Amino acid sequence: MNRNTPLSPRPVHEVSHRVQSAAQLRANGVTAAQTAARCLPGGPWQQLLPGVYLLHPGTPTNDDRVRGALLYAGRPPAGARRTVPGRPGPGYGEAMVTGLAALALYGFTSAPPVIALHRIDVLVPRTRRLRSTRFVEVTRATALPRPQHRLGVPLAPVERALADAVASLTDASTVRRILTEAVRGGHCEPTSVVRELNAAELLGRAHVVDAVDALLIEGRAVAEGRLYEMVRTHSLPEPLWNVELSLPGGGFLGGVDAYWPEQAVALELGTRSPREEHVAFAAEREHLERLGVTVVRVTPKQLRESTARLSVVVRTAMMAAEDREPAAYVVVLPR
Repeated sequence: MNRNTPLSPRPVHEVSHRVQSAAQLRANGVTAAQTAARCLPGGPWQQLLPGVYLLHPGTPTNDDRVRGALLYAGRPPAGARRTVPGRPGPGYGEAMVTGLAALALYGFTSAPPVIALHRIDVLVPRTRRLRSTRFVEVTRATALPRPQHRLGVPLAPVERALADAVASLTDASTVRRILTEAVRGGHCEPTSVVRELNAAELLGRAHVVDAVDALLIEGRAVAEGRLYEMVRTHSLPEPLWNVELSLPGGGFLGGVDAYWPEQAVALELGTRSPREEHVAFAAEREHLERLGVTVVRVTPKQLRESTARLSVVVRTAMMAAEDREPAAYVVVLPR
């Protein structure tokens, strides 16, 4: 047999994708010798990565490279490959795309297209003994997150993909653009991004800290816009926006994002920077509620996912004001 000898029609009929692992080819009746013959110079196939083959002689596409990276990173350990037959399915195992490649697949305009990337980051369990090779960069995690799927491709959650992308970037403007787009595009909330960056120990880098500051500002602006929209859409009474509350004698009670003085209901957006004391809001809320002011705390995620439910919470707090003692008089000032 030579490299031009026709193969069994079985793989032609059953192979659903032109990028296949060695295990998938064996499961379709293609022997290692047949695969090697097909991959000789001038042959119809080519080896894309170790143990991964492109059943076409042309340049790999974006889809080819992504699928090849996942097949390489998701293949079972060497010992298991000799004993476990190929299983149906994509063959990705626990592997998922992360970093800039994942952001590109999520549709981030601030991330380069996959074909322009010199590497594709793939997240695998920490226990995998797998080397980075060619265009595949292996990233390990002690506990893998639950992947998101786009067109059948498993992707790390946006927050994790952002952290892995930022870890490889040194340009401050690029870091700022992708973090800002993550919030502005509604992909995730600032606090979850900061939490992931902190877990990756990236907040000690000066250009990352600057980008995080811009991220929190952007996140607050987006959340405030959703809050204004909630009040208008659900016909809530117009509140006093972004004010500070204090006692008549000058004792500061705290700042709130919206305040309905007739019902003594205050609303606070949970967008504080991690640098601020987390106990600050709790202390302010306790003080206000002792004075008869009802404080409703909402998160940007809640505003993004269910303004209708939040509007019911606010309206219920207003209605409850009719059944309680009048609140103490407080002074309202612009913040």
